[in-house]
Amino acid sequence: MKHNAELVKMQEESSIRKEQARRATEEQIQAQQRQTEKERAEIERETIRVKAMAEAEGRAHEAKLTEDHNRRMLIERVNGEREKWLAAINTTFSHIEGGFRTLLTDRNKLVMTVGGVTALAAGIYTTREGARVTWGYINRILGQPSLIRESSIAKFPWSGMMSQARNRILNYSTAATVESKQSLQNVVLHPSLKRRIEHLARATANTKTHQAPFRNMLFYGPPGTGKTLVAREIAQKSGLDYAMMTGGDVAPLGAQAVTKIHEIFDWAKKSKKGLLLFIDEADAFLCERNSIHMSEAQRSALNALLFRTGDQSRDIVLVLATNRPGDLDSAITDRIDDVIEFPLPGEEERFQLLKLYLNKYLGGESDNTSKWGALLNKKPQKITIEDLPEDVIREAAKMTEGFSGREIAKLVASIQAAVYGRSDCRLDSQLFKEIVNYKVTEHHQRIKLAAEGGVPS
Repeated sequence: MKHNAELVKMQEESSIRKEQARRATEEQIQAQQRQTEKERAEIERETIRVKAMAEAEGRAHEAKLTEDHNRRMLIERVNGEREKWLAAINTTFSHIEGGFRTLLTDRNKLVMTVGGVTALAAGIYTTREGARVTWGYINRILGQPSLIRESSIAKFPWSGMMSQARNRILNYSTAATVESKQSLQNVVLHPSLKRRIEHLARATANTKTHQAPFRNMLFYGPPGTGKTLVAREIAQKSGLDYAMMTGGDVAPLGAQAVTKIHEIFDWAKKSKKGLLLFIDEADAFLCERNSIHMSEAQRSALNALLFRTGDQSRDIVLVLATNRPGDLDSAITDRIDDVIEFPLPGEEERFQLLKLYLNKYLGGESDNTSKWGALLNKKPQKITIEDLPEDVIREAAKMTEGFSGREIAKLVASIQAAVYGRSDCRLDSQLFKEIVNYKVTEHHQRIKLAAEGGVPS
């Protein structure tokens, strides 16, 4: 038994030694494989590096050859141009030398040449300086201030004479002129608002006739409700000149704003008829002086306007327009005598506006067409309106609730564009309704985005 146990033990030890030898052999083989792979990787990297260096050297050599070739071509071109210019200069100086030699040898020609050059220089200088002085003088007398965007005042003395001659040629009667001053035929407003505007126009005309101080006005309401148009009509019906500026143009002027404000009032006093000065977006520079957003230059511009409007004027009617009357400075509102609200048009006003703009854009009443089209023998394609009864237009007036007058004008302009997109230039109820539905949807979407803060209202 003991002998058997020793044999078993010897066999186990032999097996263990064999296993250890096998493992050692495998580890040595694996180590050799790893070393071989490492050496192979290093050889590959060295091969890639050598190849890259060879390619780079090849590209550099090729670029150098190209650069040398381009340099040689450029040098040859420059040399050719230089020789050509040298030849031209030599020829020119040869002619000049010949001319000088002729002048120096012929006394009469020399005197005439010197006199001619002197006279030419004197004429150029005199003409330039004279034109500059003359234009500066004319501009001071007749120049329109830069802040004025639109004006009915004639810029040249003969403009009024030409206008009168044109009216006589067109046989405009005095009775027709008086009738046009009695009503605002070109303005679509609520009847009560229109009556008040007509009253203001008559009162302004009578104030001018009796040489009494004018009354200042404030127009407020949403954009596109006719404030600018009404101010222009009041000036026309009351016989005043008209000028329009925008409050947003004042802020960028900085310290020059004060000077520009005084220029406007000095220029306005030159009007023989009296001037209606319309300031659109008045809140842009006439806001509360204690506002933290107001710069010192804007505050100075406001003070300048307050200074020029401190007393009632017999020369200027001041009309302010704003969407936010509450933002105006209290001293500005103290200068206002009449405050008029311009609300969004009601259903009947929208119906009248639709008819007005349909007739204007699609009915062929464009002034440009009547005056210039006949002169140039250029007739636009006529628009044909079919199957568009008044009940369809009135339905559109109901659908466009909340539209301003400007939005209705744009709606009809879109209809005109759609009609011109057709080969036959024909407008029918189907196309009219399609554009109206599209614009109504667009209007409501814009209001929704404005309420959510997506776009400004």
